[in-house]
Amino acid sequence: MPKLWNDTIEEHRRAVRDAVLDATAALAAEHGPRAVTMSRIATESGIGRATLYKYFPDVDAVLTAWHERQVTAHLRLLTELRHRPGGTAADRLAAVLDAYAGIQRRRAAHGAEPSALLHRGEHVDHAHRHLTALVRDLLTEAVAEGDVRSDVPPAELAAYCLHATEAAADVHSQAAVRRLVTVTLDALRPGPPGDSP
Repeated sequence: MPKLWNDTIEEHRRAVRDAVLDATAALAAEHGPRAVTMSRIATESGIGRATLYKYFPDVDAVLTAWHERQVTAHLRLLTELRHRPGGTAADRLAAVLDAYAGIQRRRAAHGAEPSALLHRGEHVDHAHRHLTALVRDLLTEAVAEGDVRSDVPPAELAAYCLHATEAAADVHSQAAVRRLVTVTLDALRPGPPGDSP
């Protein structure tokens, strides 16, 4: 087949897949992930059910693909914040943790059961490893700049930061998210000389 034809077919497939995932996102936001059905996805996306089943065998496969897209977008945002120009490593770390805490708060709005169903699988494990390395590397830079304590290895501090900011799932305001991130960052500051154990 000519390249143009292949590109057109691939663009069409991508457009259909995006329409399905966009419809799934809208339905999940409005009714919760558990209320999403293949019929509702087909109706909302404007494609036939037979076409939908050519792309996805069931609603769990659609939800997993939707979740993979969400996780990828979150990871892309956090990576962009990590690499944004200007400022110190500590500034970029604060931006990453603030955004991550916000993601945790929004995720909790979907409820515990759907969250537990969607937050499993290799794509989540991969994203968590990537995020942990991203935060660890920022902490290493911040230690070198003298803005973060050096008495705890950056890998341990990264685990602490991620676990601490995941608590944002239990808060009910953006102000509470900010306070949580501030407390997390305060714990990273170097103490006076001689305070290390």
